[in-house]
Amino acid sequence: MGLLGLFLSALIAATLFPAQSEAVLTALIVYGNDPLWILWWVATFGNVLGAVINWGIGRWGFAWMRARLSIASTERLVRVEHWYLRWGWMSLLASWVPVIGDPLTCVAGAMREPLWRFLMVVTVAKGGRYAVLIGAVSSLQALSL
Repeated sequence: MGLLGLFLSALIAATLFPAQSEAVLTALIVYGNDPLWILWWVATFGNVLGAVINWGIGRWGFAWMRARLSIASTERLVRVEHWYLRWGWMSLLASWVPVIGDPLTCVAGAMREPLWRFLMVVTVAKGGRYAVLIGAVSSLQALSL
């Protein structure tokens, strides 16, 4: 498994496919020998790269998807667009949240969020989540010794 497994699980978990990078990260903290900062970096890099893939899908595939959806689905897309226009790039701070975070990164691409700002906010959100997880698992592991 190792670092490559962590990277791949984090990347896949950030796309619209279901995956669990937190379990892989936790296992590597408990059973691995890698420094925590390397685990944080690999997980964050993979997860942000997956979010960039979503951003690209939204940026270049949204119009294509919209043209092929039913009227009811198009109405939902319009609501999502209005929601994103209301909250803007600040909503990307929720990109780490399960279920809503991944579609949110697609919407950001569709709404033509600048990639530089997208990367900054999503990196803070996803990197922060992994930092909290690493801190919690490390603390629990220290208590159990």
